[in-house]
Amino acid sequence: MDFWKKLTSPIVYWNLIMLVLVSIVLLIVLWFWMKDFSHHGESVEVPQVKGMLLADAEYELEKQGLVVVISDSSYNRNLPAGTVLEMTPAPGSKVKTGRNIYLTINTRNVPTLPIPDIADNCSLREAEARLKSLGFKLGPIEYAPGDKDWVLSVKCKGRNVVAGDRVEIDCPITLVVGNNNNGIGDDFEDEEWDNDEFSSPSEEDEEIVED
Repeated sequence: MDFWKKLTSPIVYWNLIMLVLVSIVLLIVLWFWMKDFSHHGESVEVPQVKGMLLADAEYELEKQGLVVVISDSSYNRNLPAGTVLEMTPAPGSKVKTGRNIYLTINTRNVPTLPIPDIADNCSLREAEARLKSLGFKLGPIEYAPGDKDWVLSVKCKGRNVVAGDRVEIDCPITLVVGNNNNGIGDDFEDEEWDNDEFSSPSEEDEEIVED
């Protein structure tokens, strides 16, 4: 009987009520915390920032509650340094606020590339094709005595460069090409003149023939 009296006493009821109330309060607090932590039900549209300078892109993204992360850099000679080239997730995507947006920006440092082995090793057409495929910028062609359309040497900013030398990809590459003027024609003309001289009969030879 004492046990049932204790079990049904007001103190026990109040303890149970307080336990239930505390549990309810804890559940409510936990629910709000999880909602704030995961931004449940909240989403924003990723704005288009490709082509913007980094400072402008950061402003637009942070205005939407997004976090900017510069993940990579590349080089585009036609755009200013610091321009956003790529972004992930794509513009227009629906994401939660606080989401990381990864940007690829245009680097300030001009990359360099090694000169391929083209000097005295290939024709003008082949050299131009190889340089363009590697991303080099071609400058005016220079001509010098040598085999026609054969690459004799390579220049960058007026100085000779050889295979393996690294040059900026914005530096115009000048190909020195043969123009088929190697003196062979002059020697040939001299030889013809000499043959004509020796083939012309002298007066004494004509008298001998007449006798």
